Amino acid sequence: MPRLSSRITGIIPSGKDGWEVHFTAMTRRHAGEDIIMLSVGDHDFSTPQETVEACVSALHGGFHHYTQLPGIPELRVAMAKVSTQATGVATTPAEVIATPGGQAALYAAVQAVLDPGDHAIVVAPYYATYPGTFRAAGAGYTVVETRAEDGFQPDAAAIERALRPDSRAILINTPNNPTGAVYSKASLEDIAALCRERDLWLLSDEVYWTLGSGEHVSPRALPGMAERTLVINSMSKSHGMTGWRIGWLTAPKDVIRQLIDLNLVTTYGLTDFVSHAAAEALEKEYGVREIAERYAARRLILLDAILGMNDVVVRGSEGGMYVMLDIRAIEPDCEKFAFALLDAEKVSVMPGASFGEAAAGHIRLSLCQPDAILEEAVTRLRRFVSQYRSKAA
Repeated sequence: MPRLSSRITGIIPSGKDGWEVHFTAMTRRHAGEDIIMLSVGDHDFSTPQETVEACVSALHGGFHHYTQLPGIPELRVAMAKVSTQATGVATTPAEVIATPGGQAALYAAVQAVLDPGDHAIVVAPYYATYPGTFRAAGAGYTVVETRAEDGFQPDAAAIERALRPDSRAILINTPNNPTGAVYSKASLEDIAALCRERDLWLLSDEVYWTLGSGEHVSPRALPGMAERTLVINSMSKSHGMTGWRIGWLTAPKDVIRQLIDLNLVTTYGLTDFVSHAAAEALEKEYGVREIAERYAARRLILLDAILGMNDVVVRGSEGGMYVMLDIRAIEPDCEKFAFALLDAEKVSVMPGASFGEAAAGHIRLSLCQPDAILEEAVTRLRRFVSQYRSKAA
């Protein structure tokens, strides 16, 4: 057959994307094995019933048609209201564009600010799709690792050292996936100062903003940053709507105006009845408080269960839907550890190296299981660690 484009074949150039443990576990689970899945951030509960009923009502109400490219007006109004709340900056509907999920918002942000050959900084650990998203834009990037010993807080000096003359943007994620680290205001102020000094865009992935510990700080609210910050957001985590594929990008209105053209040639708008349900869910905050409280409680349960596990150290883990464990004292090869844990105890976790070298020697545990299952998973992990050390000795 004719040659495929380098654009599509270069998104995952090695053919290996770090999710091998998870996909192996899923295959075995579907074959009938009783495997505890702590390797993916998808809720173990359904979307709030009020949102489901809103969608059914919209479906019966005849909302079956094409929608406006940037999102239906009531959805953009609701997204602007939430963006005002989330970022601390008054936001108009003209400053948001609705997308099919947070990943599409990230893709739009990267396409908006980077030309082929441009350079960006990615602060690690990072969500697994970040590198491929830059490759899809033909842009280069440099990964700047945070340190586990610093709680995975970003270091603006390290970012500055990695900048090049063709650098155009920095990408951060707080609360962070995979580490659960919540970036401090001081860390964000240092990054903001660098963006202002070097005239850089800041791409801020804030899809976990409702699941942090304490007040969420968005860099968009810092002095001089509203005009150079693009905020990625989603209803997947905050509203329990992973499969609904509803996200949005908040950006200066001139950026949004151009991104409407991108929607013209990609999504051509969103699903009509889902858009109406999403607008109601945002406006009435269906499930937001309950979901945040559930994950906060689960984090405490998991951390309490891990307490005292020899040579296992908790890193970051202040927010989001995950807990990150440093296992370097037991096994530096986190992928080897994760596969061995799956084989021995039927618990699936993500190797930290899937998210960048900063998380190598760590494993990420998802909180997307009921309390009793989380406790059982830690019991199995504790047993595995004890036996693993005995065999190593």
